[in-house]
Amino acid sequence: MTRSSTKRDLLSMDDLSVEEIRRLFQRTRLLKEAQKAGRNEPTLAGQTLGMIFEKPSTRTRVSFETGMFQLGGQALFLSTQDIQLGRGEELSDSARVLSRYVDGIMVRTFAHHNVEVMAEYATVPIINGLSDDFHPCQVLADLFTYEEYRGPLPGRRVAWVGDGNNMANTWIQAAARLGFQLVLACPVNYGPDAKLLAHAQREAIASGGAVEVVRHPSDAVRGADLVCTDTWTSMGQESERQRRLRAFAGYRVDEALMREAKADALFMHCLPAHRGEEVSAGVLDGPQSVIWDEAENRLHVQKAILEWLMGRDTL
Repeated sequence: MTRSSTKRDLLSMDDLSVEEIRRLFQRTRLLKEAQKAGRNEPTLAGQTLGMIFEKPSTRTRVSFETGMFQLGGQALFLSTQDIQLGRGEELSDSARVLSRYVDGIMVRTFAHHNVEVMAEYATVPIINGLSDDFHPCQVLADLFTYEEYRGPLPGRRVAWVGDGNNMANTWIQAAARLGFQLVLACPVNYGPDAKLLAHAQREAIASGGAVEVVRHPSDAVRGADLVCTDTWTSMGQESERQRRLRAFAGYRVDEALMREAKADALFMHCLPAHRGEEVSAGVLDGPQSVIWDEAENRLHVQKAILEWLMGRDTL
C-alpha cells in the first residue's frame, strides 16, 4: 500500500490538537469574512473531493459541495446506491481506487469502522462527515459558533440533554481536549459509550475540563452557558422510535428548562429538529437559539478543514 507521509485524516476530535483547533478557527474566520465580502480565494483550484453517502443529508452535502466550489474545486456526490460499494465491493478496494481519482474523500456512513478502513487504505485525506460514533465537522462548527457569540469555551459549562449519540460522543472529546465542563443528561441505557467517557474524564484532568453524566435534565442545564440537544431517533433507529419516545419523555428542552441555564445561555441543535419532541418551538425559534448561524458555520469550518487536509497548509 502506498501512502503519503504527510497525509492527515479527520475521523474524530482526537485527530486535532488544541493548537490545530485554534488555528482552524482563525482560518475559518478569515474564510467567512472573505465569503461575505465576495472574495472567495481559489485555494483548491483543480482539486476534487469525493463524497460517499451511505446516509442521506441536507447540510453535509450542500455545505461540502458549496465549500469546494467556493475554494475553486469540485465535489462528486457518490451514493452507495450508485457505486460499487452498494454491490459489495470491499471498502479497502474502493479507498485505493478512489485515491487514484480524487484529492480527498468525505464519508457519511453508519459504522465508524467504515471510516477507519477508508482512512487506512486511502492515500488521500479522509473526512468523517458523520458516523454512528462521531460527528467532528458539526461539533467544530458548534464550537466556532459559540466563540463568535461568547468567546472561547474553556472554563464554561455546556449541557447536553438527550441521547448519548455521535454528537454527545464528540462533545465529550471536545470537552476533554479543550478544557470546559460538559454535563450530559441521558436516560438510563441511553448514555454515551462507557470506555469513551472514562478516557475523556482522564484526559480532562490535564486540560482543566470535566465530563459528567446525570439523569435529570435540570441538573445538567443549571448554570449552563450553552445548552445542546439532538433528535431522539437517529437514522437507522427508526424501528426504535416508539420505545425511544417513551424513554426520553421528560428530556425535552423547553422554556422552563432553559430558565435553569444562565440568562445569556445559548441553545444549539445540529438539525434536523422535531419541534415538540426533543425541543419546543419556543426554544428552537427563540432569542437564545443560534441554530441558523450554527448550520451556516458548517460551510466555513469545513472550508478550513478542506484547505488544511487537501491543499493549502493553514495549520
